[in-house]
Amino acid sequence: MGSYLSDRWEQILSASWQHFSLVAQCLILATVIAIAIAAFCYQNKTLSGIANSVSAVGLTIPSFALIGLMIAPLGFGVAPAVTVVTFYCLLPILRNALVGLSGVDRSLVEAARGIGMSRVATFFRVELPLAWPVILAGMRVSAQMTMGVAAVSAYVLGPGLGSFIFSGLSRLGGANSFESVVTGVVAVVVIALILDGLLVLLGRLTTSRGIRV
Repeated sequence: MGSYLSDRWEQILSASWQHFSLVAQCLILATVIAIAIAAFCYQNKTLSGIANSVSAVGLTIPSFALIGLMIAPLGFGVAPAVTVVTFYCLLPILRNALVGLSGVDRSLVEAARGIGMSRVATFFRVELPLAWPVILAGMRVSAQMTMGVAAVSAYVLGPGLGSFIFSGLSRLGGANSFESVVTGVVAVVVIALILDGLLVLLGRLTTSRGIRV
């Protein structure tokens, strides 16, 4: 195992960075989309119900099957990987955004409007900061969940550590096959822990002290 790692450490570091970058960028994109959808839906029970239903149904779709379906319209490479990872990132964040925004005390919103804040200013300066801890919790769930989805994206030649896992599994029993799989799996776990730690730090830096839990 030691010789395997020493011979390929540059390749492992490069794939690890690609994996981290893929998940982090998709997480940011999914958060922006989820907040936009939630802002449009959360005050309407019908729209909120539809959004929650879509997020629940979406989580039941096998990631391997969805990635396979993306080959026809998007081909191989980065595009299908980004599409699928963003889709799975979006689902828990959207649900949490709806819960967080719906849970904001309406008296605070009315007070903000009463002192002359516009609807947009009230959303960004009152509602979103109060809902942010709940949204961030959804981001942490998404980050951990999509680490595995990003690995599966190697099936369509997506970037990241999935190539080590698929390569090892395809020649299981052959030379270095076990080492390849273990390297990919352990590296994914380590990156997941690093990203979760960064999200915890983000929460400390961006959550108002008065609403920290």
